[in-house]
Amino acid sequence: MISRDLLFSAAYELNVRAATAIPSDVKKTITRMAEKEIQPLPRYVLKNMVDNYEIAEAEKRPMCSDTGLPRYYVKYGNEARNEGGFVALEAALRQAAEKATHDIPLRPNRVHPLTRKDYNNNVGAHAPSVDYSFEPEADWIEITSVHKGGLFGSDYRMLFPADGIGGIKRFYLDVIGEFFRRGMSCQPVTIGIGIGGTKDVCVKLGKEAACLRIVGDRHPDPEIAQLEEELIELGNSSGFGSMGLYGSQSVMDVHIEIAYAHTGGMPVAIHHFCLAQRRSTVRIHSNNSLTYREDPHWFTDYYRRETVE
Repeated sequence: MISRDLLFSAAYELNVRAATAIPSDVKKTITRMAEKEIQPLPRYVLKNMVDNYEIAEAEKRPMCSDTGLPRYYVKYGNEARNEGGFVALEAALRQAAEKATHDIPLRPNRVHPLTRKDYNNNVGAHAPSVDYSFEPEADWIEITSVHKGGLFGSDYRMLFPADGIGGIKRFYLDVIGEFFRRGMSCQPVTIGIGIGGTKDVCVKLGKEAACLRIVGDRHPDPEIAQLEEELIELGNSSGFGSMGLYGSQSVMDVHIEIAYAHTGGMPVAIHHFCLAQRRSTVRIHSNNSLTYREDPHWFTDYYRRETVE
């Protein structure tokens, strides 16, 4: 039985790690992008991003003054059990977000959408959000904390089968043009693309693709993997560099996830995950031991399953 106190302390530590330590895959990629950037000003900006990461880690401070919106992704093993069940789990996650907001500190970004009421703790109605997936035969619980911005870099469009890959690329470039030219999605970014499903599933998959796969990860379907690589090259040939400057390095990676859709449509959702890729994962074992890591491993074979079991 996994204890409630352990769920709280692990979730709190996740928020600290997500806010103050850039994942190694992101740091290495931006370092490499700085070396490849052909324009001096965006190259200077990229190098300063790397310096900022190192200062944040050394001083245990947030890597960006806008600390985003804390959210959780929980992968629950089918054989796992926790004290108090799912109600206690969600209570622990909310309390951890509140404490982390005060202690790190995080900027209290969550407000009532109409009255702007603010509890100054990033907790409110449907906040922080908790998304679930499940894993057969596992007796552990995995929690991933992601602090993602909630303003710019996301869009949705209903395409049709006849639009094909070309239609996806046009939409992809439209979103780049809308947000990159003003630096509004804080590039360089990892771009997640959800294709298929209903609108809500499509948008959800796009965000998960952006936030829950590491830089350099390719989809197991070779045709999807090829499209990911084509879109990386297309984005970096768009003329945009870091933070809206003219340059050649603005896209760290592109991740695509798919869901089976209505035969008459091809919905597409796009999400940009900014240069401050704040994510951290912990596996809480049934014996109450902890294993922290950078790769969420969210997209398991079971999660992507297509056929009837």
